[in-house]
Amino acid sequence: MDAARDGKPITPRWGKCVEVNALWYKALKILASRSKETTQGMRYSRLAEKVARSFPVMFWNESTGCLYDCVNERGKDASIRPNQIIVLALADSLLSPLQRESVIETVKEELLTPYGLRTLSPKDPAYKPRYEGDDTYHQGTVWPWLMGFFIEAYLKVHNFSPNALQQADDWLKAFDEHLSQAGIGFISEIFDGEPPYKPAGCIAQAWSVGEILRAKRLLQRYKNKINK
Repeated sequence: MDAARDGKPITPRWGKCVEVNALWYKALKILASRSKETTQGMRYSRLAEKVARSFPVMFWNESTGCLYDCVNERGKDASIRPNQIIVLALADSLLSPLQRESVIETVKEELLTPYGLRTLSPKDPAYKPRYEGDDTYHQGTVWPWLMGFFIEAYLKVHNFSPNALQQADDWLKAFDEHLSQAGIGFISEIFDGEPPYKPAGCIAQAWSVGEILRAKRLLQRYKNKINK
């Protein structure tokens, strides 16, 4: 969320961001695995265990059934944003099964649209339903690239069941229709947060295309396993 004006961020996220901590944990686990039975490997493993213990204590928000967006010396930001879905996609072991299910349901109810995830819940006073420049870039505007992480997280939470695979397939169909609507054969950078979900920004955004393709490949891989 790097939009800024006069050198100041429009959507500041000072402190410890939820997805950055999940990525840190994932990096530690990878390093520990690749340097097994070494002093450094044991250090990485201990650090990963420390992160795993502290993460839910710091980031779980019982009142909303999902994760705080960031934590700093001023407190915890309870804004319901999509960054938390990266935790479920890449480092789901940081949360209990019930917490994972709750995060998925909250994100689905508050942020999911046919073209990706809103950057802020419509229930938030700061929510902006239409993209009108930098001030609204991350205040409700939909980003398609987040759909890749959402699909991955949703399938993991539901153990790649046939019903979950079908639901994911249905969600991704909207992008097939979009290919003939803006940048022909491509996926736009962003969309409005409310119907008719008007596309905006770059008409051929690489990370939008890349994440939807990744989600489709992930879905097809598990469909093939079922059909074998």
